[in-house]
Formats: sequence, structure tokens, C-alpha cells
Amino acid sequence: MSTSPFAPAIEYLVDAAQRSILYWDVMRQRGEQYREHISQIAPHVLEYGVEVVIDGRTLERPVNYVLARIIPPQGVAVDSLERPFVVVDPRAGHGPGIGGFKADSEIGVALAAGHPCYFIGFLPDPVPGQTIEDIARAEAIFLENVIALHPQADGKPCVIGNCQAGWAVMMLAAVRPELFGPIIVAGSPLEYWQGVHGRDPMRYTGGLLGGSWLTALTSDLGDGIFDGAWLVQNFENLNPSNTLWSKQYNLYSKIDTEASRYLGFEKWWGGHVTLNGEEIQFIVDELFVGNKLAAGAIKTSDGTSVDLRNIRSPIVVFCSKGDNITPPPQALGWILDLYDDVDDIRAHGQTIVYTIHETVGHLGIFVSGGVAKKQHREFSDNIDLIDVLPPGLYEATFERKTAATPNAELVATEWVMRCEARTLDDIRALGGNTPADERAFAAAARVSEINLNLYRTFVQPWVRAMTTSTAAEWSRKLHPLRLPYELFSGSGPVMAGIERAATEARLHRAPVSSDNPFIAWQETFSKQIVETLDAWRDWSNAFAEMTFFSIYGSPALQAAVGIDPKNDAPLRKAPKDPLHAEVTEKRVADLRARIGDGGLREALVRAALYVGMARNAVDERGFEAVRRLRVEQRELPAISLQAFKSLVRDQYSMLLLDEEASLAALPRMLPSDPATRARAFEIVEHLMRARGGLDETDRARLARLRECFDLPESVHA
Repeated sequence: MSTSPFAPAIEYLVDAAQRSILYWDVMRQRGEQYREHISQIAPHVLEYGVEVVIDGRTLERPVNYVLARIIPPQGVAVDSLERPFVVVDPRAGHGPGIGGFKADSEIGVALAAGHPCYFIGFLPDPVPGQTIEDIARAEAIFLENVIALHPQADGKPCVIGNCQAGWAVMMLAAVRPELFGPIIVAGSPLEYWQGVHGRDPMRYTGGLLGGSWLTALTSDLGDGIFDGAWLVQNFENLNPSNTLWSKQYNLYSKIDTEASRYLGFEKWWGGHVTLNGEEIQFIVDELFVGNKLAAGAIKTSDGTSVDLRNIRSPIVVFCSKGDNITPPPQALGWILDLYDDVDDIRAHGQTIVYTIHETVGHLGIFVSGGVAKKQHREFSDNIDLIDVLPPGLYEATFERKTAATPNAELVATEWVMRCEARTLDDIRALGGNTPADERAFAAAARVSEINLNLYRTFVQPWVRAMTTSTAAEWSRKLHPLRLPYELFSGSGPVMAGIERAATEARLHRAPVSSDNPFIAWQETFSKQIVETLDAWRDWSNAFAEMTFFSIYGSPALQAAVGIDPKNDAPLRKAPKDPLHAEVTEKRVADLRARIGDGGLREALVRAALYVGMARNAVDERGFEAVRRLRVEQRELPAISLQAFKSLVRDQYSMLLLDEEASLAALPRMLPSDPATRARAFEIVEHLMRARGGLDETDRARLARLRECFDLPESVHA
């Protein structure tokens, strides 16, 4: 080993030179990969083979969407009787496939759980004239076909909507609720104004740009086509240290191990797609700036209101505190717009389950392998449990299984999922807007409408007259996000030389030792750059927030656009359906009339619910115990999952309506045979013990149940 004082410097310089050459070779590979990807007719990043079921371009109202069946890889068996999963990827600037671009993904864990999987993707360019409503119609046809392909499945399809696909799935489910089983929306914004001061800067963007007129201008300059790369640019701007430095530095500093992962991600990140101008204008006006979805203010072409309270399937909301694109208030704030309290949720027959990750970023919600193996796998394995949960609001929590976990054999994975009852105060605790904040965002929406009308009246005709399809195509090619891919692709003399040099560098690779002092200097330098860019980000975000509220919080501006600056009443509370109260009254009367109806099955469900209600939580071990009992017990005829779900909801509602009358009716519902009653009681107690020991409340309720069953004190499991 050399003892020269210059040895560390020489070692570092050799390593740095080789890393630099290998880095630029990865840029060359990225460019070649980009060109190959965009040259395909239907580019995607799915790891799995697919079989096209329906091409949306062949429909009566053609769209550029496709329904495909995922072909299970070798060694993975799916059961056609299991509930199918349908994954819908976002059309938010990138191409499709991120929901299944590796084994540890949403599609991967659903396949591993035995579920048939389908994928709704899209082509790079829209069909001329297609609208958001046309896409919704196509997706309804897709789901009808999935249901028809699995007539014996025990439940409607579970539909996963990632990011922007989440609001599209929710809108369709509100109009066509009969097509859906459980709905999982991952990192999906549904309430666009919500957030917390000092964080969540993306919600100010529309107002600071003067509203959606700029969207219209961009579409007009694109000859009626909106380039999705601009949406990706918005994401990039949120984190300049990652965009301008960290992502590339991470590749450079780990060039021997990072290239494959980097190229895999860049294949999706650089696969930009386009939208029709009408599509993006709807998204910005109705959702991003107008924030009309949760308020029930969006209507279809036939006048039907899109009311999320019409959804009859369980809704699973997966969000993260580390997500600066869709923070928890935007993912969950719609619940506050629609409901007065949890009883209101129950009255609408809705089940809402949410889970909040502490740290993962926006993309990690649906691309992280760790998240897929934990949250998404638990959702896949326990989707039937979620489907039969009684109406209400729950938070899904996950506890690692250990040797000390009671009844660990009832848990299939390394995590135990529990759905714990929550109230609307738990949603409010996540943060949100004050009435003054709401008025500011409402003013921004009004200003957006005014500016858009001014643009359409005085500017748009001139822009459209001067724009040509050739100029629009070149503007997309020269977009600053596309240029780096193009510049470093091809087989010109410069990149050919890089390729040859990279081959030599790999042959003679001499990585620097980890204790080299220049490596420490390099890391320190990198951290300083990141800290500087982060400081710039924080300052610009604070300035943007201050500017937004200074402008749109002005009482004079608010009054000028028709908003009462002194009104502290909720501006966006969704209107009540006048027929809902009448329907609820009839439902309550029907349930009261049927409290004494039913036999052993109904009595067992009611008894188990009564004892378990005090826990305010449902554990997957209890549901697995129910599954096993269904197999073991032959006294009762088989029942479908949907019938069981209806039974659970009815019995739960009866207990909420009149607990005393519901318990008093149990003796009439149970068989008179003491042995059968004793066995029924044992089953209930067995279910209660599935998650561990009984507390005092559990024992008191079991004692009350024993009296209802007319059993002696000695009866126990």
C-alpha cells in the first residue's frame, strides 16, 4: 500500500473520473431508453405480461384508455373465485404502469394474495375530442366486463386509484356505485384547498398564476393539446434540491449499484403523455382551482350531480405526512365537507377507512416496495374484512407480528391490521383551513373564472389563429424536461465516445475506499448544496403563501368578486339531499320492525357485534377466526360475502338504534336447545379472544350475553 501523502488524492481522482464517465454513460442509456420507450404504440412500465381485454378506441365514444388483464408470472396462482383487483394509474403527465412496475407493487401483492388482476392504462396521446366524462363511461364499461368475467367471484372488484386516478374512480363510483367493491385511493387529492400554513405550498399555485387562464393558453399554444410534461414540471419545482442535485448526485455517488434502479424509475418519469385541452381545463377549473368535487358541485352532461355520499362501497384512503403533493388534509378533508359527524356517515351507509404513513413521499405511496409489502399487502389480504366493516369512520393501524402476538397463527403476514373507530375530530386534528383561509381560496377561484373569461374573449382567438400543429409539436419536443433525454441519446461521436470510455472504466474500475478523506469532503459539499436549495425552497414557499393570502385575503378583493369578507359560515358544505331524511326514516322504521326477526345466524352476528362494539376496533384475527368457523361449522347453510355484509350492517344498525330491544330479542331468535345456545356462546367468546385476553368491559358484556342466552355461569370457551 502506498504511503505517499498524495495517495488519497490520486485514489479519489481516479475514482471520480471513472464515476463521471459511468454517470454520463447512464445518461446516454437513459436517452436511448427514452427514445425506445416513446417509439412504442402503447408504452408502459408494467413488469407483467398483459392481455388486452378492451381497447377504448373501439367504443362508441372512443378514448385512449385500455383494459388489460395481468398475466400472472410463473409460480403465482390466482383463483377466479377471488375478488378481482383493478388498478387505475394516474394520467398526470407520466405514462401508465407504475402500479405494477415490480414484484413488490400493488399488482404484485394482489396477485400474491390470489386475486385476478386487471389494469386500466392509456396511450400517450388522447383521442381527439375525448372528455373526462367519456373516460368515465369507458371505465364503467371496463368494470362491467371485469364483473362479467368473474360471475362467481365473492364480491365486486376492488378498484385502486393512484394519485389523479383516485378522484376519477371516486367520481365514477358516485355515479355508478353498483360497479364497485372496496375502493382504495392512494395519494389522491379530493379536497384541493386544504392544507396547513407553512406546508403544502402546491395549493397556492393556481391562485398565484391568476387562475386557469394559463392552462387554456398552454393548450392553445399546443394546438388543442396540453403537454403533460408541464404537470411533471410542477412536481419537480416542489423539491429543487432533489430535482437539481440529490437525484443526480445519488446516481453519481453510487454509480456501481444505482444505475439499474435509476433507469427503471426514469423510464416512467420521462414517459410524458398529453391530454386534450378540454380534459385539463376540466381538471383545473373543477378540481384544482374550483375544488368542486367534495362540495357536490360537479354535474355530468345529463345533469346528474356527482355526490360522493352516493358511494356504497368501503373507501380506503391511503396518505402520508411526508407527501407534499397530496397531504393528509387534502386526502381526507372531503369527509368534513360531506358529513356532520360519524352518525351522518353511518346514516349514508358509508364505510371509510384511512391510514396515514408518517414519512413516505408522494410517489412512495404507490411505488415503494416497503409500502407495498406492508400497507398494500395488508389491504389485499384483508379486503373482505374491509368490505364487511359496519358503516363508520376507521383508521387502519399496523402492528408487527412477534412471538408474543396472541393467536399469531391467524395472521398471514408479518403485520397485524386493526381498524380502529375514529371521529371527525381526528380528521380535523390533521390541520386545515380557517374560514378566512376558505374565503381566500374562494376568491382565487372567482378571479380564475374572471381571468379565464377575459382570456377567452380577448386573447384566445388570436393565439389559436397564430398556432400551427408544427409549431405545437416543436414546442413539446423542446420542453425543458424532454430536452435532457434527447440531448444525450443517439449515436453521435460524443456519446459513442462516452460508451467506449465507459466500457474501459468498467474493466479497470477502482472504487475509492470509504475512509478516503475526499469522500467525506464530497459528502459535506453535497449536503451544503442540499441545505442551500432547501433554504431557497422554504423561503420561496413562505413568500408564495404570504403573497397568496395578501392578495386573496384582501376584504376589498373578496367583496369585489362577490364574497362576503365577514362571513365565517362554511362556504363549501355539500348540500343535503332533501330525500335523504325520508329514506333514512324509512330505513330506521324497517330496522326497528325487524329487530326480532332472524335465527341462529342473525343472533350470532348480533351477539358478536354487541360484545365487540365496546372495543371500537376490528382486528384481522377476529375476521380470520370467522372465516375458519365458516369452514368448520356445518349447522348453517353457506352464505355469500355480500349477504354476510348486509347481515352485519343490519345487525350493527339495530344495536345502534336500540341496544336493549336488540338484546331482549336474542332469546326468541336462538334455538331452544341448551346445547346449541351454549355452542353459540362459545363461538362468540372464541371470536372475542382471537386478538388476545379479555378486559373488564369484554367480560361484563359476555356476562350480559350469557343472561340473554339463558346459560349458567359455568359456561365458557
